[in-house]
Amino acid sequence: MALDAPVWNGMPSSKLVSIWQRSARKQVRTLAKAGEQATRQWAKAVAAANAPPPGQGDWLPGMTLGPAGLRAWRLFRPAAARPRQRLPMLVMLHGCGQDAREFALSTGMNRIAAREGFLVLYPEQDRRAHPQGCWNWYDTRSGQALAEAATLVAAIEQAALLYGADRGRLAVAGLSAGASMAALLGVRQPGLFRAVAMHSGVPPGVARSSGTAVRAMLGLGRAGPVPVGPMLLAAEPLPPLLVLHGSADAVVSSRNAAAAAELWAQAAGARLCKPREVRRGQRHAMQVTDYKCGRRTVATLCEVQGLGHAWSGGDARQRFSDPVGPDASRLVWRFVRSQFEAG
Repeated sequence: MALDAPVWNGMPSSKLVSIWQRSARKQVRTLAKAGEQATRQWAKAVAAANAPPPGQGDWLPGMTLGPAGLRAWRLFRPAAARPRQRLPMLVMLHGCGQDAREFALSTGMNRIAAREGFLVLYPEQDRRAHPQGCWNWYDTRSGQALAEAATLVAAIEQAALLYGADRGRLAVAGLSAGASMAALLGVRQPGLFRAVAMHSGVPPGVARSSGTAVRAMLGLGRAGPVPVGPMLLAAEPLPPLLVLHGSADAVVSSRNAAAAAELWAQAAGARLCKPREVRRGQRHAMQVTDYKCGRRTVATLCEVQGLGHAWSGGDARQRFSDPVGPDASRLVWRFVRSQFEAG
């Protein structure tokens, strides 16, 4: 005699199993669809994070081993560059909390390079060397700053060799810690660069350790011009200097901007010219002061009124950028180009 099928609350168990199986299959399909969507979103985010910054050209990776260790870098090469064409090269040193790509996005320098025809090298600090990604411009007491400067020089020479840069037309610029390192490179290797541009940085020689670096950033370091002589490797004139700094910078005191310009003036025996105000449209005004030796401009100091610790005229979507300020990228390239042409 056949046994009756088990029931649960009046429903055969076989039917309950069928309902459960359909529900389980539906849940699996829902989870699979959600997983696919999450994977696509993740892949899209990764692609966006690694996408080349705007600018018609190649975004090329590289790596250099130097006295301070291994350092990665990125190089922008304009699409219009011809084979074996020797282009000028501008080295851009990012600030703390940034990497090469973020600095390129903030400054928009690749667009200018694509239009004007020059290479842009973006060295990148290793987070194992500094957790916040700051260049070590200050620790000259232990020699770490000089080792890092030497490593950057090795990266510059490697990139110049690989991509055919014109060694007679090299310049370096930076923001914050990158600006301070750019200035250190300028005094350590004056014959390598045709121009130096500092944006919101500290001049070399005012700090020798992390403790004195904080005092220097706050404008509490030594008063008066810094003696440049002991920092020079060779008896060569310093490359012309452009200094950009915000009057409302609460991270690095604007007193450092004047100190940097005076350092260059002292080294060249230059005279201070009368300041002038420059303003374009609705952007922040600038007070511009030149230091001249004869008819030659040794240093130009631009204090941007109301600008904080940010790249003037930078992309508003990026950190450490102020879109209302004068376009620092254009100012830097115009200054650098004038030194290339003067040469």
